[in-house]
Amino acid sequence: MTLNGRPISGPSVGARTRRSKGILALLLGVLLLAVTACGGGGDSDSGSGDGKDKSTGSSGTADTKASEAVVTIVPKNGAGSVATSGALKVTAAKGKLTEVTVKDGKGKEVEGEIIGGGATWTPSTHLAGATKYTVHAVAKDSGGRAAAEEAAFTTLTPKNTFIGTFTPEDGSKVGVGMPFSINFTRGITNPDDVEKAITVKTEPAVDVEGHWFGNDRLDFRPEKYWKAGTKVTVELNLDGVEGRPGVYGDQAKTVSFTIGRSQVSTVDVKTKTMTVKRDGKTIKTIPVTTGKPGYDTWNGQMVITDRLEVTRMNGETVGYAGEYDIKDVPHAQRLTTSGTFIHGNYWGGDAFGNYNASHGCIGLKDVRGGYDGQVSAAWFFNQSMTGDVVIVKNSNDRIVDPDNGLNGWNMSWEKWKA
Repeated sequence: MTLNGRPISGPSVGARTRRSKGILALLLGVLLLAVTACGGGGDSDSGSGDGKDKSTGSSGTADTKASEAVVTIVPKNGAGSVATSGALKVTAAKGKLTEVTVKDGKGKEVEGEIIGGGATWTPSTHLAGATKYTVHAVAKDSGGRAAAEEAAFTTLTPKNTFIGTFTPEDGSKVGVGMPFSINFTRGITNPDDVEKAITVKTEPAVDVEGHWFGNDRLDFRPEKYWKAGTKVTVELNLDGVEGRPGVYGDQAKTVSFTIGRSQVSTVDVKTKTMTVKRDGKTIKTIPVTTGKPGYDTWNGQMVITDRLEVTRMNGETVGYAGEYDIKDVPHAQRLTTSGTFIHGNYWGGDAFGNYNASHGCIGLKDVRGGYDGQVSAAWFFNQSMTGDVVIVKNSNDRIVDPDNGLNGWNMSWEKWKA
């Protein structure tokens, strides 16, 4: 066929029409295959019929199952007049405790311990009286899911209380023989609980143990005299501790004191001399007079507990009524509660170093009024401090009782700890 006399080149019109239809059919087939593959059909391993990836399943979603752990706090939330000891307890069932925090109104945490493999928490000390506490506890079940519980309660307000008066005072510097001694205003029938509420820390560290004298006095000391320069800190956490049935401590205080240089003086009753040692070296030997026959001075280790530049000494106060009453005894330093002093003596004549003439005290030569700083009594007084040790030996009397003054050094370490 020709057009305008020119032949038409290439396929005929009918052929082009058939090819276009073929291409269109091919494209529709490819599109249908793509739609079928995306939708997922039949039981093919490429996916589930609901459009979810079987390799993932439900694990791709968050686990919202509640924890099986159950936390119980005793006392219950809002409780009042709660006992300060033995009442607080946190437990976990179907899980283990991982966190327990107990705080008072000032934010101070109560120490405690999780025991029984996470089953129980109890405080390691008593609680304070008339105080509100908050408790926050967390436990986890076997799947690691956490459950939490919170509560608040208030402890009882004590109707009857006790405190302790103590020596040495906070901030003081004392001699190497000074124990920490506390006298309670009420007799204590729960001594273990009270002693547990008192902690003694030292720098450098040394083992310090407490010993009870009766039911109202508790002393603390190391096995041997303190090392010079030791720093001692005592925590009196008595608030809320039940010292006896229905009687609670009402005292929370920190006491710190420092041990000064070492001074230990030894009085030999036979030679009638006193040797003064400072840091282990003899610095002076002083002639003395001690108790005359029938009034012998105690043997043993005695600690200076009080220092008076001048004082009155009356025999009536120590069972010697009418035997003496001296209104101006100079440079007096107390060694026992029963009345033994080491003091200046201006009435003793030539007794010093020669014979024993006192009613049990240790006398050093002095002048009336104590104005002469060069005499033996003044020198010793000025060189001494509370807590220094005076040892008496070779007397005809027995060893002084450990509780007669602060003289627990006369008790063996084994008995002290017993």
